[in-house]
Amino acid sequence: MLRAMSVIRLLSETTANRIAAGEVVERPAAVVKELAENALDAGATRIAVTIEEGGSGRILVEDDGIGMSAEELALAIQRHATSKLPEEDTLFAIATLGFRGEALPSIGAVSRLTITSRQRGGDAHAIMVEGGRVGAVMPAAAPPGTRVEMRDLFFATPARRKFLKAPRTEAEHALEALRRLALAWPQVAFHATVDGRVSINLPAADRDSRIKAVLGPDFAANALPVAWEGGTMTLSGLIAQPAHSRATAAEQHLVVNHRPVRDQMLRAALRVAYRDVMEAGRHPVAALYIEVPPDAVDVNVHPMKTELRFRDAGAVRGAMISALRRALGVGVTEVVEAAAPRPALQGWRPAAPAQLSHSWAARGFQEAGLDLLPPPPAPVASPSLPMGFAAEAPPAGPLGRAIGQVLECYILAEAADGALVLVDQHAAHERLTHERLSAQLVEGGVRAQPLLLPAVVDLPPADAARLTEVAPELAKLGLEIESFGAGAMLVRALPALLGKADPAPLLRDMAAEIAEWGEDTALTRKLDAAVARLACHGSIRSGRRLTLPEMDALLRAMEATPRAATCSHGRPTFLRFQRADFERLFGRA
Repeated sequence: MLRAMSVIRLLSETTANRIAAGEVVERPAAVVKELAENALDAGATRIAVTIEEGGSGRILVEDDGIGMSAEELALAIQRHATSKLPEEDTLFAIATLGFRGEALPSIGAVSRLTITSRQRGGDAHAIMVEGGRVGAVMPAAAPPGTRVEMRDLFFATPARRKFLKAPRTEAEHALEALRRLALAWPQVAFHATVDGRVSINLPAADRDSRIKAVLGPDFAANALPVAWEGGTMTLSGLIAQPAHSRATAAEQHLVVNHRPVRDQMLRAALRVAYRDVMEAGRHPVAALYIEVPPDAVDVNVHPMKTELRFRDAGAVRGAMISALRRALGVGVTEVVEAAAPRPALQGWRPAAPAQLSHSWAARGFQEAGLDLLPPPPAPVASPSLPMGFAAEAPPAGPLGRAIGQVLECYILAEAADGALVLVDQHAAHERLTHERLSAQLVEGGVRAQPLLLPAVVDLPPADAARLTEVAPELAKLGLEIESFGAGAMLVRALPALLGKADPAPLLRDMAAEIAEWGEDTALTRKLDAAVARLACHGSIRSGRRLTLPEMDALLRAMEATPRAATCSHGRPTFLRFQRADFERLFGRA
């Protein structure tokens, strides 16, 4: 039963402050974030954080920033007192992390807070706040900078403590907030201890070094650079190759004007850019930095300041998708060089894609009944070949020369630097087919091959209805179908690139794909998914025996095709094993 309301009255200042604090101080991680942001705004070059009992027991943040005078210290713990908005109209062009003047009073309202600060050349002073009750400014001893110590979080609101997780979980949330700030401010050193143990120790560094230090060696080995500039906006950073994906979006770090954000529009753009190179349900790993004029973005959206609005969101989204797709368009050569740069054998260098012998490679594909190579390049002089390779064979690129087939599924090749290369023949051929289909679609439509005798495929009525509904879109992909009574489809043409594909399993899989499309799925997304499905059916299957010329032809085509390091689902198409890898496996390292 609802309690009847009494006469309207003003809340006490203490109660009002505690209610307001709930928006800013959600958990210990929010305290760490707010205090570290204050330190960054104060020009700190080093920030040290101490966390005890998950942060609810004690949080200490020390910096070497500009510090505060006694008068500023007294104002700092007053609500809506800030040094970061010198003029009222700067609210629409914010260039600092903080600006609301709420962090310190909010923290002081729900904890025991002590702030000690000293300006260079001045005296140190301290002030205490306990559950919203403010003490007097007192003289203190301290080095230049600011030291903020918070104890007993939510002691004044014990009901809030019940919502906190285990200390270990709360501490990890706090460390994650600190890592995101460390990524946004690589020029600042960050140090953090949790219950006496060092958890973060990041010296000042350049941006790429900081990204690799935070995201780890696996990311560093798979990182691709991103660089884009247009008008007043710049985009830069590192993204992982599609095969280096995660089950969640937790490792997507987005920074706008040195501010870590969790913006849904930016995350959607990241997802779209990876759409046709990553398996469904997986998430890319990235650290991306956007710089725009302060008046082009509104950060005054939420008290936590992790959400924002761009003045021209469409332009930002389009630029981000374009830049990421360009970065993801690297070929096998770039992937190999980025992951394992090693000097080539003396007197040999890998062939560039334009130097591949088209006629020799095409012969291998024609023998296999396939035609998936780009137009033949202009004749060029072949580079010298490493010892052991036949003189009449075409020059080998970073994937080397085929030496055999394993399990009728994987091509085994030896690279010129001695590395052993294992290629998934179906995944690799799927990417080649995908790129050719996509290119034809962009040019106006996938070329169709009419069937001499139209094929009739029996399907469940619901699947047949789905296919009939999207038949115009499928016709653009070279798949010409029409309804043939209840539960049947008549297939008149297939994409020419698919060769002699069986239309029955193709239509069943296509119907299953369409069943997953929501009503709000864009046409481009539908076509991308359909292209991926067609590519899968038009590719060499596992269990298909290949000749050495066919295998080499596939390797050369991979080297000449963008994004050939992954299949249409984001899985790797090849693995490279260096001598060090074998020595480690055999315990010789």
